[in-house]
Amino acid sequence: MKKTYGIEVDCAACANKMEAAARKVDGVKDCVVNFMTQKMAVEFQDGADRSAVMENVRKSCKRVESDCEIFI
Repeated sequence: MKKTYGIEVDCAACANKMEAAARKVDGVKDCVVNFMTQKMAVEFQDGADRSAVMENVRKSCKRVESDCEIFI
């Protein structure tokens, strides 16, 4: 399953850091962050608990870019 979330990030390099961090989270099959539209498209692995995975994605992204936001 794929879901798109609104994000807030200040630069394209930061968006790339968020994308890389999100891809490493268990339960995430793929992630694409679009800086221009301020959106994050997350594809979840089969059977993954989306809300739990997204909390981990948020934490992971905050570690690499502390002032980013993901609107879950």
